[in-house]
Amino acid sequence: MAESTPKKKLIEVALPLDEINAATAREKSIRHGHPSTLHLWWARRPLACARAVIWSSLVDDPSSHPEEFPTAEAQDAERERLFDILRRLVVWENSNDPKTLEDAKAEIRRSMGDDVPALLDPFAGGGAIPLEAQRLGLKAYAQDLNPVAVTINKAQIEIPPRFEGLPAMNPRDRKDRMVDVWEGHTGLAADVDYYGQWMRERAWEKIGHLYPKVELPAEQGGGMATVIAWLWARTVTCPNPACRHTTPLVRSWDLSKKKGKEWHAEPFYNEEGELDFVVKPGKATEKGMVDRKGAVCVHCGEPIKFDYIRQEAQEGHMGSSLMAVVAEGEHGRAYVAPSTVQAKAADLPVPKDAPESMLPEHALGFRVQTYGMLKWQDLFTPRQLTALTTFSGLVKDAQEQARLDAAASGMADDGVGLADGGTGATAYGEAVGVYLAFVVDQMANHGSSICGWNSPNTQLRSTFSRQAIPMTWDYAESNPFCSSSGSFENLFSRMIKSFSGLAVGDIEGHAQQGDACSDGSYRNIMVSTDPPYYDNIGYADLSDYFYVWLRQSLKSTYPKLFSTMLVPKAEELIATPYRHDGSAQAAKEFFESGMLDVCRRIRDYARDDVPVTIYYAFKQSDSQVGDAKDTTASTGWETMLSAIIEAGFAITGTWPMRSEKPGRTISNGTNALASSIVLVCRKRPENAAPLSRRDFVRRLRANLAPAVRDLQASNLAPVDMAQCAIGPGMAVFSAAGAVLESDGSKMGVRSALALINQELDAVLNDAGDATDTPSRFCVELYGSHGFDAAPYGEVDVLARAKNVELQKLVDAHMVEAARGKVRLLGRSELPERGVDLSNDWLLCQALVRDLEQGGIEGCSALAAQRTPVEAEDARALAYRLYNLADRKGWASEALLYNNLVTAWPQIAGQAEARRRYDEKTDQTTLGF
Repeated sequence: MAESTPKKKLIEVALPLDEINAATAREKSIRHGHPSTLHLWWARRPLACARAVIWSSLVDDPSSHPEEFPTAEAQDAERERLFDILRRLVVWENSNDPKTLEDAKAEIRRSMGDDVPALLDPFAGGGAIPLEAQRLGLKAYAQDLNPVAVTINKAQIEIPPRFEGLPAMNPRDRKDRMVDVWEGHTGLAADVDYYGQWMRERAWEKIGHLYPKVELPAEQGGGMATVIAWLWARTVTCPNPACRHTTPLVRSWDLSKKKGKEWHAEPFYNEEGELDFVVKPGKATEKGMVDRKGAVCVHCGEPIKFDYIRQEAQEGHMGSSLMAVVAEGEHGRAYVAPSTVQAKAADLPVPKDAPESMLPEHALGFRVQTYGMLKWQDLFTPRQLTALTTFSGLVKDAQEQARLDAAASGMADDGVGLADGGTGATAYGEAVGVYLAFVVDQMANHGSSICGWNSPNTQLRSTFSRQAIPMTWDYAESNPFCSSSGSFENLFSRMIKSFSGLAVGDIEGHAQQGDACSDGSYRNIMVSTDPPYYDNIGYADLSDYFYVWLRQSLKSTYPKLFSTMLVPKAEELIATPYRHDGSAQAAKEFFESGMLDVCRRIRDYARDDVPVTIYYAFKQSDSQVGDAKDTTASTGWETMLSAIIEAGFAITGTWPMRSEKPGRTISNGTNALASSIVLVCRKRPENAAPLSRRDFVRRLRANLAPAVRDLQASNLAPVDMAQCAIGPGMAVFSAAGAVLESDGSKMGVRSALALINQELDAVLNDAGDATDTPSRFCVELYGSHGFDAAPYGEVDVLARAKNVELQKLVDAHMVEAARGKVRLLGRSELPERGVDLSNDWLLCQALVRDLEQGGIEGCSALAAQRTPVEAEDARALAYRLYNLADRKGWASEALLYNNLVTAWPQIAGQAEARRRYDEKTDQTTLGF
């Protein structure tokens, strides 16, 4: 039963944000065993982030239990204990650690009792949120409009628990492995592995002859070698009437840029005037024949405009020529000139069962249609289509073989399939087939004519190296039967390892297709979701690339899910003008009304005692809308906040979750915003009273100052302060029935955000009142001139206003006054550590200098020379200086202050250890 006054959850008060973000960033480099390697999905939510958000949304904050934790100190101690659990929980290696998960689940039960809720993600996408809910012991519901996303979620949360703990059914493992207990998904993984190899062997029997070996020249070891990739160049006929030679459209002639192993191709025309290529060691001396401006004929040098190339392509006159063959030699990659044998092996007709569906006409991120590629099959060479249709056809054969073997192993065969909830041999065979269909999709991602060749690391570049399908002039065709990148073996082995990253347990999740605006009949449920970003590329258009192959493989397994020729698009909730007759306004209205409907639906679903969490994909470009310095106002951000508030939610917290690698806090000269902001929401009472603008500002000031102090005390990075401060600010705004302007009109979200920013600046500036007088002067001078020189008269007026003497500042090595100018001394000009650094400005700048030059060890040595209070005052000043630098657009300056704060826990820890050591040494010396 929901309580009238719900307890505050940990996520509404405090989080160990640094550790969560560190785990999130590290997860990007995890490839082996990560569930994302099951199947590509764009902009997946990191598992560590999803796990932390779900857990901290269920666990009570200690302040909710004053009877157990009556003092602030007791609450802080208990909160730190919970943080320790959360810190362990987000570590990748602990994903399925029994002790860590049991400790986490115990805290959930302690807060929720026996009433642990189920979780719904209505925009499930790649499935991170439902998967992590299941890992934490919750029943998970994954909903998505996209059939590809639904299938991915079924493979993660629905299929594995259904066959939990079953032994392998294939004859190899039944015969060769004497295993008494098959834990978790090991039996299912072993069967997927077996039938995948079974499928590869039969594919080789059918089409292996299409992938001949290549003879290596003597200088590269000689003998026959397995081909890794064929490198092709698209071609057109030169428009020069006096030339009319076939010319290659190549960006770069380099095949390998690895040091000491450089190789390149060179074009030439044989005696018959036909285009051909040679392969030579060393770097290319000539530039490629195509760039952003157009192309150049390799024979006569005539410029070739893109308009001509597009026209030729649309009329079917664009061709391709084999430029080079890459093979696996005895000493690494070998590069061989094309031959008639290799070229003829690829000269095939398009298979009759290749997908006939059309590409979208105006979708964002698609560039190939203007070059005559109108169908999905046009993105592949005939040999690639032959391989993909062969493998996708064999999925059904593998399903049937798995069913027969499962029945022979004693599994009942009731004929009920996966889609109908079956658990017998028929369903099991279909389950194996789902994962085999995934590897076909992975082969498609690494086996199209959009794949490029990465010459620096001599590897294939996949189709979706970014969220688009661009035109690729010279492309790489992988060999599915080799063992290198893009091969069946490479992709399949990686996929098999992903089973180890799935949740273990028999709590079966449910994944279903559905429109988030429609009522899915969920009630009294926990909701956490990552809705579409305002005007992002439509995943529905991109996912058709995979859908056309999944449909061939799994249409009989999930007939309803794959009943349409392509993915549903009309209901996809993004603001894309091309779906609204080119009208940006209509697209905006569609997104706004749709997001409001979704938020209202979520309010119907959500429990009263657990906050709703909504991810917002905050992008750097968002800061370019409106005021150039306003990092919180954009159309998408404003729309999301407005929809949440208008739907009846109060926002009680905002947490920036980062997935950038360490060291990229600031890039390209601007502050990099969080990868996502997690909005924490509670249902607002129906009878919430309105507020006047004056009362809103008064409450905002009262709430923001202590909230900022708490955030600083938790060592929040300065770069994240603006986003986190939105939480307590919007909590005041969204808790009111409305905020009324002086003329009686309702205040909008953008106006509220502007006021929150103003008050945040005021809070950070007010914090300077505790700073010593010379430091306050330096901060003022820094804010107006940085480290540049200013007119003496202007600075003298400021000094008098701040009641400081300029000469004393010169004597203290804080400023230089000469030739009618005054400037702050740069960090490299500051006194050495032995000189007095007893004011906040000097100490803060010296700490920044020592961190930059000597790292944490050097910085902690300086911090140890001051008292802990003095060092903390210098750290607090770094927040204000970061804010000043950020507002001025001084990115490199802002980064230095941000780095000082984020490194402070290690600096302070080492400084305290030094103090204790020095104190012990002094006592020993005195005692002696």
